[in-house]
Amino acid sequence: MFTKDALKQILFLDIETVRSHKEYSELSAGMQHMWAHKAESVKIKEEDAQNPWTPEQKFLDRAAIYAEFGRIVCISVGYILWENEEAHIKIKSFYGTDEALLLTQFKQMLESSKMKGWQLCAHNGKEFDFPYMGRRFLLNRIVPPRVLQTQGKKPWETSFLDSMDLWKFGDYKSYTKLELLCEAFQIPSPKSDMNGSQVGEVFWNDGDVERIARYCEEDVIATAQVLLSFSCMDLVPLERIHR
Repeated sequence: MFTKDALKQILFLDIETVRSHKEYSELSAGMQHMWAHKAESVKIKEEDAQNPWTPEQKFLDRAAIYAEFGRIVCISVGYILWENEEAHIKIKSFYGTDEALLLTQFKQMLESSKMKGWQLCAHNGKEFDFPYMGRRFLLNRIVPPRVLQTQGKKPWETSFLDSMDLWKFGDYKSYTKLELLCEAFQIPSPKSDMNGSQVGEVFWNDGDVERIARYCEEDVIATAQVLLSFSCMDLVPLERIHR
C-alpha cells in the first residue's frame, strides 16, 4: 500500500493520557459539576443497576480519555528510514509533568522545515490521538501545529493516516485493536510492561513518566511495523530500532 518513499515521510505517533487531577476533589466546583453530568453517559462494564459507580469512581477510571478532563503526559514519535537497503526505525519521546512544555516541543518538531509534507499516523488516531492533541493545545492556549488544524478541510485534505482505518478496507463496523494486528502479522506485541489502564496510577502514584514513555514508544514501533506489513515489506528487527 505504501512505497519506501511514502513511508519515509510518515511520522508514527502515540500519546499517553491521564486524568487532569489525582483526586476528584481537586477539580473546581464547576468542573465537578460538568463531570457529574458527563459521568451519566459514561458506561463502566463492572457497574450494574444495583451498584452504580459514583462520579468520583468514574473520574478515576475514565477521565483520562476525555480531553476536557484529562491531560497528555507523553507523545512518542517514530519514523522509518533506509540505510544500505535496510529499514531502521528511529524513536523520540516528549514527556513529563509540564503538558504545555511537551506540547510546545512537539509543535516545534512538527513545524521544522524537515517535516514539510509529512503525514501523521496513529492507530485509531482519527478517533483519539489527533483530536485529543488538538483540544489539549487549545486548552493550554497554544495554537495547534498546522498539521492538526482541520478547520475548513475535507477529511481527505488532512495529513492524517490511521492504521485501523486502513485495515477496515471501507468497513465502518470494524474496530481492530493494535495488539490483534500485531498477533496476526506476527509482530512482537507492544503490551509487554503495562497496559493502558495502569498509566494513570503509574503517573500519579509512582511518578514514573519514563516508564510511561517506554510503554508509549512500543505502540509507535508496533504501528510502524504494521504499515510495513500492510506494504508487504519485512519487519524491522530489534537491533535496527533506535531510541
